[in-house]
Amino acid sequence: MSSPSSSDLAFPTEDARRVITGALDEDLGGPDGVDVTTTATIPESQATRAAIVAREDGVVAGVDVIALTFDEVARRLGADPIALAVKMVDGDRVVRGDVIAELSGSTRVTLTGERTVLNVLCRLSGIATHTRRWADVLEGSGATVLDTRKTTPGLRALEKFAVRAGGGTNKRMGLHDVAMIKDNHKLAAGSLGAAYAAVRQQFPEVPVQVEVTTTEEALESVKAGARFLLCDNMSTQLLRATVEAVRATGESVELEATGGLTLEVAADYAATGVDYLSVGGLTHSSPILDLALDLRP
Repeated sequence: MSSPSSSDLAFPTEDARRVITGALDEDLGGPDGVDVTTTATIPESQATRAAIVAREDGVVAGVDVIALTFDEVARRLGADPIALAVKMVDGDRVVRGDVIAELSGSTRVTLTGERTVLNVLCRLSGIATHTRRWADVLEGSGATVLDTRKTTPGLRALEKFAVRAGGGTNKRMGLHDVAMIKDNHKLAAGSLGAAYAAVRQQFPEVPVQVEVTTTEEALESVKAGARFLLCDNMSTQLLRATVEAVRATGESVELEATGGLTLEVAADYAATGVDYLSVGGLTHSSPILDLALDLRP
């Protein structure tokens, strides 16, 4: 597959800074806002120890968010940075009770940044945990689980990072890096062939994927030059027949299954011979991983 960042686990730091800044502004009422409860009840000089702890089993993703958030809170409060000891790395499996990070320093900084840290870390870890379940089911099948563009607005880079941390692969980052010809494009352009030719002419360097729903469409797409097919909402029987027909052309074509896929049927779909299973639910429907920040004596 030609899409970028399919296996790179580099954390999107600048995207995370933007998200954290916005989240703190929401919580504090703006860049110069204040946590009224913590400010009223905690002396400025008070220091404390704390730990971020797993409340359930899962996979961790986004540990860099911890330092980025508390550093930003300390800057806003004019306090010394929190001392941080991270115990886990992105992609690590955790069980209930595992300590992900230990903190020591200003109580005000710790409590002011607590919810922002947990909101982002729980969200990303939930996506990584869900993705890991798919990756485990598909292990050894020859098929890989992909994400989609069905991400939370503003969180795409972070959520797609979490997919990678969970053992999945990013498909495309947006509308700019892979062209995907769907039914509406075919209708608007007049035909599948016309749509494919138009993309190839105007953006010759961009990978092109064509969405198909029948074996006939798949073969038509291959004849037009497509080498990356999205097989949408096919039964396993139709998908297997389509894979066999495309392979019989002798062309090197990548095939992806999508539409209504669940963990219960993942192995059956992988057994059809497709290269990928794409699952929008990795990012739009993953529950959070329950994590907590606990003050220590």
